[in-house]
Amino acid sequence: MDEGLRIPGTQRRIGLDPILGLVPGVGDAAGAVLAAAILVEAVRRDITRFALVRMAANVALDALLGAVPVLGDLFDAAWKANLRNLALLERHIAAPAHAKRADRFFVLGVAVALVVLCIGMMVGGAVLTLWVVKRLMHAVP
Repeated sequence: MDEGLRIPGTQRRIGLDPILGLVPGVGDAAGAVLAAAILVEAVRRDITRFALVRMAANVALDALLGAVPVLGDLFDAAWKANLRNLALLERHIAAPAHAKRADRFFVLGVAVALVVLCIGMMVGGAVLTLWVVKRLMHAVP
């Protein structure tokens, strides 16, 4: 999602996430849903509450700031939330912390928060798109 494609003539890599973000509203929400796969694996690996919240915050920040037209897509290409989350998961696997683990209710709360965020982004994107189209239709003589 973050480094699947190399930009020709450079060493820079981008992934599907900033490309999906080009679709207003829906693209960044879809990227967040796909990013949830790493969170699911983290829960399966019995990750701590703190690490799970950090991972969810990375996804939320990526989705929210990525929704800003043009600048958000540049942010998506630079932030690479999925790579950050993968690094957090790998650190946990290498040296499991003895902090409190994420229980089912905590995981459910994080999941609900991300679902609400995604739905809000899709609805907000649809409303904004309709508003822009309506304005453009009235501006055309």
